[in-house]
Amino acid sequence: MTKASDLFIQCLEEEGCEYIFGVPGEENLDMLDSLSRSKSIKLILTRHEQGAGFMAATYGRHTGKTGVCMATLGPGATNFVTAAAYAQLGGMPILMVTGQKPIKKSKQGRFQILDVVSMMGPITKYTHQLASADNIPSRVREAFRLAEEEKPGATHLEFPEDVADEHTDSTPIKPSLARRPSADPKAVRAAVNMLEKAKAPVLVIGAGANRKMTGRMLLQFVEKTGIPFLTTQLGKGVIDETHPKFLGCAALSAGDFVHRAIGAADLIVNIGHDVIEKPPFFMKNDGGTPVIHVSTRSAEVDPVYFPQVEVIGDIANAIWQMKEDIVPQGWGCEKMLAYRAAEVAHTASLDGDARFPIFPPYLVRKIREVMPNDGIICLDNGVYKIWFARNYPARQQNTVLLDNALATMGAGLPSAMASAMVYPDRKVMAICGDGGFMMNSQEMETAVRLKLNITVLILNDGSYGMIRWKQANMGFEDWGLTYGNPDFVKYAQAYGAHGHRVESAAHLEELLRHTRDTPGVHLIDCPVDYSENDRILNKDIKELSAAL
Repeated sequence: MTKASDLFIQCLEEEGCEYIFGVPGEENLDMLDSLSRSKSIKLILTRHEQGAGFMAATYGRHTGKTGVCMATLGPGATNFVTAAAYAQLGGMPILMVTGQKPIKKSKQGRFQILDVVSMMGPITKYTHQLASADNIPSRVREAFRLAEEEKPGATHLEFPEDVADEHTDSTPIKPSLARRPSADPKAVRAAVNMLEKAKAPVLVIGAGANRKMTGRMLLQFVEKTGIPFLTTQLGKGVIDETHPKFLGCAALSAGDFVHRAIGAADLIVNIGHDVIEKPPFFMKNDGGTPVIHVSTRSAEVDPVYFPQVEVIGDIANAIWQMKEDIVPQGWGCEKMLAYRAAEVAHTASLDGDARFPIFPPYLVRKIREVMPNDGIICLDNGVYKIWFARNYPARQQNTVLLDNALATMGAGLPSAMASAMVYPDRKVMAICGDGGFMMNSQEMETAVRLKLNITVLILNDGSYGMIRWKQANMGFEDWGLTYGNPDFVKYAQAYGAHGHRVESAAHLEELLRHTRDTPGVHLIDCPVDYSENDRILNKDIKELSAAL
């Protein structure tokens, strides 16, 4: 007979789990004791459950394997909610394990007890209370299966402390070999037929296409056909964005150069689209541009999204079938590429501005210059996200991690930490606003304790900059969105990290290179000048692109 908590850890080992991120409580102590004897799973003790959830989700995004995180009941479980939504909307596989008081007899009345399973229902693919030790293997297997199955997302298991102490003769279930179904050849033929009849098609690459084999097939498709492509924010880097057919990233809601390029197309091939992302275009029900939907799942019909042809199945296989079948037609895409050239020229007119505090376009260019092609930047949520999405060419997949699904603050630092754990030989930088950084800044201690090599760049403007920009854009008075900050250099040093402060534009590049090449946890306090955000992002870009 095996103790239930030992069996649970054995099931995680069978699934290939490497880490459990979390903050245990007394209701997790049996599981914690069992974990202490595991030879293959390492506990990553964090300072907050939200940080643990963000780290598990990023592990899942990089590896395609389920990231596992652990918390106690009540407040521990509620602290997982934002991370659950982050993973669920962003398509990142995670399993959250939360403790619970005994369910077969009451020890403390209703103290700390919430219906966590019901709470997790709307924001996960699967949630279940383990009421019997005998069912642990099947429930763990099901949680992993659903977390990793397209579209990946969040799962949750509640593990009551009396069940954890039970004994059983059940054994782990080995993962099965499963392959995603291939797209129907008739659907592929219909899509190819539409493409061959089009005069100026365009590819839009979304979150669901952000897979290694899909990126490989898409590059081959673009090379054969010459059809230009653009990305959503979660599709950045699927194809090298220095490619001559790249049209840009849909970072703004509308009116940017890239939106004009889409407007010049007479057929849109939307690959890996998910309606959780801000729409890169809007369909019209009265003769607008037709759309081919290529995805693992059929399209969720929306007032602005109702594709005419759907190619459903493994995306990489679908693109390969289309590549093999299509006869290039010499499509006329010059107008789309002209919009891209205009965007590049506009960016170049801005990114040499070496003012201080630092101007966002200059910041983006300098970080791109110092980061290697496989270097990873992990953005928190703020107005700088738009600058990086538009102006930072991603050279490889998952090298620009940003959240344009839930768009939560506080994920930048934990995401960078998980990235450094998955890829210890690559350069990793967290780019955070001062507001977002402070939401999980306590994880600096975790990063130092784990001896990670990361740079944390804080863009310091003493305010919630994204909302402040919107406030100005909507004509409201500048009010209610500014605050004070600690001395970030001393704050980093208090954790045992290295603290730096940018003193000039030239000093920024010097610090970026120094922290990139020096081991350890580095924090850079970088004052930024957002004063022209509204003029450039809301007025100049839209006027310039419209003039073309």
